[in-house]
Amino acid sequence: MLRFGVHSGQQYSTFDDCLDLWQRAEQLGYDWVSLFDHYRPPLGGPDGPCFDGPALLAALAARTSRVRCAILVSAVTWRHPAVAAAVAATIDHISSGRLEFGVGAAGPDLGYEQYGLPFPAPGTRLSMLEEYCQVIRRLWDGERVTFHGEHYRLTDAYLRPRPIQRRLPLVIGGGGERRTLRIVARHADVWNSLAGDLDGYRRKVGLLAGYCAEEGRRPQEIRQSITFRAVLAPTPEEAARRRAERLALLPPGSPDLAEYLTFGTPEECVEELLPYAEAGVRDFLLGCRPPLDWQTIELFATRVGPALREKAHAERS
Repeated sequence: MLRFGVHSGQQYSTFDDCLDLWQRAEQLGYDWVSLFDHYRPPLGGPDGPCFDGPALLAALAARTSRVRCAILVSAVTWRHPAVAAAVAATIDHISSGRLEFGVGAAGPDLGYEQYGLPFPAPGTRLSMLEEYCQVIRRLWDGERVTFHGEHYRLTDAYLRPRPIQRRLPLVIGGGGERRTLRIVARHADVWNSLAGDLDGYRRKVGLLAGYCAEEGRRPQEIRQSITFRAVLAPTPEEAARRRAERLALLPPGSPDLAEYLTFGTPEECVEELLPYAEAGVRDFLLGCRPPLDWQTIELFATRVGPALREKAHAERS
């Protein structure tokens, strides 16, 4: 079953702005809404607004009732894995069992410099991620955990209360082909990445299948998830106009531009996304940030999602 979601982030000036997006997304029929876990995201500039991810997620989970609530993704650099496990278990209770918790090896954030926080080298962060996944899963499963790793140490550690869900979904974010995908193969329930180009995505899917075989897992055990951006309009003419308006909001050379998969009509968006569904993607997450593009959010929910579900089902039949 395909799921459609909004990856909202938290670069809003007021809680009410973010709450309005989450509640309207739920009303529109989205299956999922998620935040990220930055403190000073580079795209917001050095002084842009950004709420704390887990605290905001808990508040939004308490004010919604149906959508899956997620964080994409919690950086291993911010919290000890036992603390992250406790945060996740608490939010799973607040949401009545709707949480999906993402972790990753961390990316650029101005907070490291501004707040004087350590930002280890990539290889070290990936080693931290491997240990992180082991610790949080064992705590969520209710074990008494003793773990003496290179980066984390626990002795007779417990987590109570456990999450409501029998198996709280662990999402691992990233597309690194040598190490990240191996960690995904070992530990993930869901793998999330940017859509990127289709050929590159298919290559990563093939690599992941190979790593799963080495780990004794079936690739189908890991739900594939992509995040992307789009600008939608009912007609090609209006889509062209809206594309120009959106590009005018981005600074020259913005890395944000690479995340846009579609500038077009809902029908064109369906055709762009269908090959990803054929490559195994089951979660399609529309990235949003203020100023919000409500026309795209509504068209994706009402016209893209239903049509893509129907076409993907017909392809599998």
